[in-house]
Amino acid sequence: MKLTRSEHLPAVEKLNDNPGLAIAVLAGVYFMAARLALSLGPSNPSAVWVGSGIALAVLLLRGSVVWPGIFLGAFSASFMTPGSSVYTSLAIAAGNTLDAVVGAWLVERFARGTDAMERTRDVLKFAFLGGLLSTAISPTIGVTSRLLDGSADWNTYHLLWMTWWMANATGVVLVAPLILLWRSSHRLNWRRFLEVVILVAGVIAVGASVFGGVLLKGRSYPLEFLCIPFLVWAAFRFGRRGAVSAMLALSAAAIWGTLSGTGPFAAESAQVSQLLLQSFLYVCSVMTLALAAEVRQRRRAEREAHLLAISDPVTGLGNYRRLVDALELEIKRSERTNRPFAFVLFDLDDLKKINDIHGHLIGTRALCRCSDILRLNCRTIDTVARYGGDEFAVILSETDREGGRQQASRIAALLAADGEEPSISVSFGVAMWPNDGRTTEALFHAADNALYEMKRGRGGVQVTA
Repeated sequence: MKLTRSEHLPAVEKLNDNPGLAIAVLAGVYFMAARLALSLGPSNPSAVWVGSGIALAVLLLRGSVVWPGIFLGAFSASFMTPGSSVYTSLAIAAGNTLDAVVGAWLVERFARGTDAMERTRDVLKFAFLGGLLSTAISPTIGVTSRLLDGSADWNTYHLLWMTWWMANATGVVLVAPLILLWRSSHRLNWRRFLEVVILVAGVIAVGASVFGGVLLKGRSYPLEFLCIPFLVWAAFRFGRRGAVSAMLALSAAAIWGTLSGTGPFAAESAQVSQLLLQSFLYVCSVMTLALAAEVRQRRRAEREAHLLAISDPVTGLGNYRRLVDALELEIKRSERTNRPFAFVLFDLDDLKKINDIHGHLIGTRALCRCSDILRLNCRTIDTVARYGGDEFAVILSETDREGGRQQASRIAALLAADGEEPSISVSFGVAMWPNDGRTTEALFHAADNALYEMKRGRGGVQVTA
């Protein structure tokens, strides 16, 4: 079962048409995420500030017009925290808003905005600009405001600032990529999704074992490296979406174990424990995202190289190599099914004269006109290729000689009547497997002889004795 984007994202389209509704929804989501994060941490701020990732992703998707939603959500969440004053809540809300606005501007300006997860270098720019640089604003404002109202002191300033900063940075690299990547999926393949679910379940199991104290129970050993192979597996096998999903699952297990006082990051000081956990999650997230982007780039380059190897750069049709491979496969298939197929060679008439009179650009356009007619009027099961300079070839599956001749004549007529100047025409020769030969060489020879006969005015069909 597959769902199109328009079927499972109607709410997003509605938000795009109503900025006021988008601001209200963002405020509510930010408020709930903030309250949940504050309730999980032993101190304020929490281990991972999910709201920073939500805010940055929404600003990248919807623009800076929705920034009031961040301010309202952050102010409400802070003001409901025991011991927070109105002035402190206003300062914290302003800092969180500036984090997102500045981060979105930097990512949009230097890391390709919503496409930041496409390339490795943009992932690293995103992690630095949106994850580390811009997120230093809110801890500076927030911790300073707490220092002024007496809820913090200078002795803990630097440690509180560091944990606050890393909470924001980790929230950005964990949550923002998840939103940016999963929202861009136009089709949802449930079989593929099930594979991702299995991977995430495995990551959670390993994470719970490492951070829950199941392995070597009673002491804290540096076993967090056991999680790395699963993240590498996710990056290679499932790409960017699978990588961020696996990382989020690992983060949930790591946060749960660390806040429970177990696992490799358990320490006497809750803030030191948080800082160790945040550093681990940030580094793993950036590493996994960068690796997934690099794998994507590599596979895309391999596909492009393969396409160039079998495609004609002028017309976009298959080249001679593609034609020979397809012809050999068609021969093998026909030997199994004992069904014939037609092989047609086309020659564009007087191409040299067109180049001499009208120029090579018009000559190239004539080649493209011919290739367009062939591409549009052949079946998807047929193979169309550019055989040589002004020659084209078509493999017509399960077609006899007469069917090949009729198809070739129809294409010739359509090309002659395409309405462009100068007018062009083609000659053609038709060969049929197995009557005209059972090998590629024999079929090429038969079709070429038939083409020559048509050039001499004797028709374009090879006749065997």
